[in-house]
Amino acid sequence: MLRHVVILGASAGVAMLSLVGGIAQPAPPDGDAARLVGAPWEMANADRDKVCDVTFKTDRAAQGSRIEFDPNCGNLFPLVKDIVGWKFAENDLLRLVDANGKTLIEFGEVETGVFEAPTPGVGLLFLQAPGGAVPASRPADDMFGEWMFTRAGKPICNVTLDSNGSGGQYPMQLRPNCDPAIAQQGFTSWTMDQGELLMTPSRGAPWRFEEVDAANFRRVPASNEIMLSRP
Repeated sequence: MLRHVVILGASAGVAMLSLVGGIAQPAPPDGDAARLVGAPWEMANADRDKVCDVTFKTDRAAQGSRIEFDPNCGNLFPLVKDIVGWKFAENDLLRLVDANGKTLIEFGEVETGVFEAPTPGVGLLFLQAPGGAVPASRPADDMFGEWMFTRAGKPICNVTLDSNGSGGQYPMQLRPNCDPAIAQQGFTSWTMDQGELLMTPSRGAPWRFEEVDAANFRRVPASNEIMLSRP
């Protein structure tokens, strides 16, 4: 006798299990979730001095689908000790959850095969596809000097990226009469990280910009068409 049980919430949609002879056979994931399963992914902090492997499974967990971390991952990132499963949610959000279903890490895909998650108490975490190349950082001395924020091509704030810093972190100065969307961030410093420009506000997650060309950087994920350009 063949019976079918439909279980919700395994990945992006509905997972179907066929119970044959009392043994559950999980169906493979489909859509965006399918590409997560297989070889281990690499999880790292922004400085890449903490790196470990994460493997996404199709088996059911207490919440979502089973996830495995390499043995040292819990030492590098203690919060992973409470993670029991993963879910691929709406808006392409990858959520790592605890036994109660609470999201402990929420990754958003910023480019193909690269996810990031601003995480309280940890900082910015990155998840990278197996075999993915880490982009080389553009030298900071290429960035020193005057820049301007633009929205839809219109200047909204002038900013100076100062060179008087240490440890790869540099101060920045916003000029008067900036658009409120920029001024209220209270940016304090900037740095180059994995080929991207990161600006640290007075509170909240860093703003990240990817290079379009030598004179233009685009905010990622895209937000109100904000860019950083040489004047």
